[in-house]
Amino acid sequence: MNESLPRPSSGRPRAQRARRAVLAAVAALAAALPFAGFAPAAHAERADKDKPLNIEADAMTYDDLKQQTIFTGHVVATKGTILIKADKVVVTQDPQGYQFATGTVAPGSSPLAYFRQKREGIDEYVEGEAERIDYDGRQDLTVLTTRATVRRLQGLSTLLDQVHGSVITYDGQNDFYTAKSGKDVAGPGNPSGRVRAMLSPRNRGPQPLTGAPTTLTPSPTLQGAPQQ
Repeated sequence: MNESLPRPSSGRPRAQRARRAVLAAVAALAAALPFAGFAPAAHAERADKDKPLNIEADAMTYDDLKQQTIFTGHVVATKGTILIKADKVVVTQDPQGYQFATGTVAPGSSPLAYFRQKREGIDEYVEGEAERIDYDGRQDLTVLTTRATVRRLQGLSTLLDQVHGSVITYDGQNDFYTAKSGKDVAGPGNPSGRVRAMLSPRNRGPQPLTGAPTTLTPSPTLQGAPQQ
């Protein structure tokens, strides 16, 4: 099958050199990427994009010229399992019926705007805070901008992953996160505002063994040479 391929004169050194070259290329690519991302296995709740958008607020203004509905004052917006809380939420809708929402708070204020969405098929949620949160109903894409934090939770109480950055994007269709650094997340020990993340291992750890334990007895001699 491989007769047409040239046989290397020294396979191991060449394989080692190739391995080192691949590792160097991967390291260079990682250093060049402006974003840091990770991709969990499940997806965001698929039915959310087809659910109605419900909003509560202190006041509402409809701008017919811009085709925008503006909600202000303790705004709470829900769309299926999606939850957005902010001081101000601007909602638009395209001709195809897809909805878009932007939640904001005043620069430097606290608390920040809040976002949460359930992951499909498992008891896990993605939540986050930032000064600005943009939800794209067409792509099921959420962008958190300025002092952004995103967490992956188990059952709304157990923290699994956490990412801090200037801009964090959550792709609900592919369940993929990206984070970008920025001066707004700079602080003591992080003067350049680098992305910081805490990622839990995906495995569940060793499982308990069943059956009675075996008693081990040390032997002073070897019981025969190993088979070659």
